[in-house]
Amino acid sequence: MRITDCAGTHIGASVADFDHSSASEGDITALKETVYRRKIAVLKGQDLSPQAFLELGRRLGRPETYYEPMYRHPEVSEVFVSSNVPENGKQIGVPKTGKFWHADYQFMPDPFGITLIHPQVVPERNRGTYFIDMGAAYEKLPEGLKGEIEGARCLHSVRKYFKVRPQDVYRPLSEIIDEVERKTPAVRQPAVFTHPMTGEKVLYLSEGFTFAIEDAEGKRLDEELLRRLFEATGQLDRSFEHENIHLQSFEKGDLLVWDNRSLIHCARHTTTPEPTVSYRVTVHDERKLHNGLEAA
Repeated sequence: MRITDCAGTHIGASVADFDHSSASEGDITALKETVYRRKIAVLKGQDLSPQAFLELGRRLGRPETYYEPMYRHPEVSEVFVSSNVPENGKQIGVPKTGKFWHADYQFMPDPFGITLIHPQVVPERNRGTYFIDMGAAYEKLPEGLKGEIEGARCLHSVRKYFKVRPQDVYRPLSEIIDEVERKTPAVRQPAVFTHPMTGEKVLYLSEGFTFAIEDAEGKRLDEELLRRLFEATGQLDRSFEHENIHLQSFEKGDLLVWDNRSLIHCARHTTTPEPTVSYRVTVHDERKLHNGLEAA
């Protein structure tokens, strides 16, 4: 296994000659340390079946099966499928996923630490995923803004970008909303927490899932504060040219492993999408999202 840091950016490393089936425990430790240190590790030359992809995930931690069945691979339920390419006339997985800033499972009580993406059908033009390192973004915040969110908590929910399921057709919208609120009630997390693997402070919020912010006593703070945080971190820049935004490209045979604690991401879609298929496996590593959850 050979690990090479990407030049010119603090994000990204390339990993060559990695085989999960023969990797030593030392190799796995080195890979995870690279993910925490460089945020994204790109495993080169990977061609894994869904089952083999899951086995790779198991080498890194405990896989989490997505809570909505329509996203699951029909043969390996732990594999999440994003696809706009029908198979034998049937839709497998869900198309146009993740076209908004978010951290995976940010709206759930126990988010996982590591996300793995294995592209299957790679677009020719609109290739890549946008990322923001929310640890680095926190460091860049004005001191006054940091002071405003000291001890604050954010509320996260899937309500804004919940995708209608096949069984929801013809159901009253009020019923669907009620079910969403019962099944995935809003969760509270610290606005800023200490990354348990790196010790850095991470600003934990996203335009896609974070809908409110409150002080340490539970009093709702002005929505304008959230807007200023979204703007300062680059999430409102629809040109994707903000200094905090990193475009991670990939090619056939790449497999991306990233730090789901400190990164938020946004899929790169256009109004005229190309065929694209990606598999995702998400895993809990040795620690909870942050030490507050460890104690809960």
